[in-house]
Amino acid sequence: METVGERVRLMRKQLNMTQEQMAQRFGIGKAALSMIETGKARLSTRNKNILVQDFNANPEWLDSGKGKMFNSEPDLTAFNHRTDKSLPLQSVPLYSIEGTAGLIPLFAEEKTFEPVNYIHIPNLPKCDGAIYVVGDSMYPLLKSGDIILYKQLSDVRDVFWGDMYLLSIDIDGEEYITVKYVQKSEHEGYVRLVSQNQHHADKEVEISRIRAIALIKASVRMHTIG
Repeated sequence: METVGERVRLMRKQLNMTQEQMAQRFGIGKAALSMIETGKARLSTRNKNILVQDFNANPEWLDSGKGKMFNSEPDLTAFNHRTDKSLPLQSVPLYSIEGTAGLIPLFAEEKTFEPVNYIHIPNLPKCDGAIYVVGDSMYPLLKSGDIILYKQLSDVRDVFWGDMYLLSIDIDGEEYITVKYVQKSEHEGYVRLVSQNQHHADKEVEISRIRAIALIKASVRMHTIG
């Protein structure tokens, strides 16, 4: 008889998702998802709710294998919109957050500051800019000092649930800049921000407090030799 983990794997295959994509939706690492699928770790209530709410999974099927896999057709919007075309080579401007005084001026149409450098990378989708990562909320996927390349969004409602975003959040009038997975919240008018680092708790944030947002397209990690 199939286990819950095996049913999670079957559903992922049915959704045509990779382990990395499903793990991002859960806000966990790929290795952790592999442990769930092989029965070495249990499916948490939170991740079960993500399957039910975001993918219309039948909870009875998840628990026992009885009934249909889906209550209705799964929402595949996030993946149907992945139509990025890679560029043979592009020069992505690298900015200093300290020099731009935050994301709001950085994302403005008219910029009054110059990049600190340019990154030349082939075969990537169009990127608007790049900045250095600060903090360890996405460790080990991202380390402080890594470079992230991003594509600006004009509206937070355009997000693909489960993907990684660069965000500017208003906290008591101060700008808080962070990189998180953005997931759907159970509360109207909110989103759930999830870290890769398991020592950081999930946070519910009002959408109205998000002042700027960008989709993370790639990251660059520098290694010092010698």
